[in-house]
Amino acid sequence: MANQGAKKRKEENARHMANLRRLIIACNVIYVLVKMVIFHSSFTWKHWVGLVLTSVAYAIPYKQLANMAQPDYADDGDLLDGGFDMSTGGVCGYLHDVIYITCFVQVMSIISGKFWYTYLAIPGFGLYKSYGFLRGFLPQGSQGDTEDEKTRKKREKLEKKASRAKFVKTRTR
Repeated sequence: MANQGAKKRKEENARHMANLRRLIIACNVIYVLVKMVIFHSSFTWKHWVGLVLTSVAYAIPYKQLANMAQPDYADDGDLLDGGFDMSTGGVCGYLHDVIYITCFVQVMSIISGKFWYTYLAIPGFGLYKSYGFLRGFLPQGSQGDTEDEKTRKKREKLEKKASRAKFVKTRTR
């Protein structure tokens, strides 16, 4: 009964990675069948570049997720850890988002090449997140100039109240 959680997570991770692999293969097969077989006359070198780009965009996050999902074993073969929980957010969630956006772009690019602009969402989101991170390091301007009289008095009153000594009433019997 020991390590049931680790065994369960190992099985969940294996199932999750298999589903991601099936999704990636299905998107590639759809793209190749439709673009190369059905619309072969309109298939140009740009489509080859797109296929290579999406393959790289699948491979890098998938490899990272596969490394995160690897279970850890002891020297005697006992399961120590079932791998990273794939349902959590953070970097794991971002890697999933890259895979899903790539699936969308690859399949929708069959309809129109304009769907490639969807890839701009990835660096755009990265800039948005990094701006929020870097904003904490930037010096803030003087905010005293923009404070009105009512807000200033309220702030001073709260500061004065906070600086007073606090007495605790106790009951005596």
